[in-house]
Amino acid sequence: MPHKTAFASELAWPDYHAAVRDGATPILIPIGSMEQHGHHMPLHVDVLLPTEFARRAALVVGGMVAPPFTYGYKSHQKSGGGNHLPGTTSLDGATLVAALRDVIREFARHGVRKICLVNGHYENSWFIIEGIDLALRELRWDGIADMKIVVLSYWDFVGDDDIARLYPNGFPGWALEHGGVLETSLMLALYPQFVDLARAVDVTPATFPPYDVYPVKPEWTPAAGTLSSPKEATAEKGELLLEVCTRGIVEALLAEF
Repeated sequence: MPHKTAFASELAWPDYHAAVRDGATPILIPIGSMEQHGHHMPLHVDVLLPTEFARRAALVVGGMVAPPFTYGYKSHQKSGGGNHLPGTTSLDGATLVAALRDVIREFARHGVRKICLVNGHYENSWFIIEGIDLALRELRWDGIADMKIVVLSYWDFVGDDDIARLYPNGFPGWALEHGGVLETSLMLALYPQFVDLARAVDVTPATFPPYDVYPVKPEWTPAAGTLSSPKEATAEKGELLLEVCTRGIVEALLAEF
């Protein structure tokens, strides 16, 4: 019997067990963060967006969505404004790696053999890879060698033609898109109740020197916390992004799984 929900945690254990024990059902794990996103959006943007992309993709490919990682690696000043900003609540890299390793091993114990990690927080990237590497190594020690894991960040499916439509006045680059047009447009399309564009600050794209300093210099980050302006965000742009990114994720999963 097909499961009635895309979310694994909403199933009773016999139904979950029946769905995953033969290894055919992909598990999608959203990985986000609790991070400030300017004056106009909430702290859990990086959780909401990958979870929704995972849900949409799972419904198409016959997968299930695991509970998301709601804390991520520390915000970097040049891509998230910095870990010094109020509200941003982060994990040490070793903590995130260990948690990811444990969760992957647990799903393998259940019978899962196909996992997709759907990233919604730029700074998580390398720690995701380390968690995967350690988990796969330990699974091989236990004789499990048929696990396959796909890692993706939803924004990587936005192509040059899409960028030209979304940013007619110039694209600041993904690193500076923190709290900008991309995330704000997606939130307007999906969760408009969480967005207050009247509070959005029209900042000039941030500029940084070609090096980092620690402790960070707070004056390098625009006071609003965003690294580019969200003022050109629209729900229509969000719908375009939803279509493009969901299609790309689905195609990737169908190709790999």
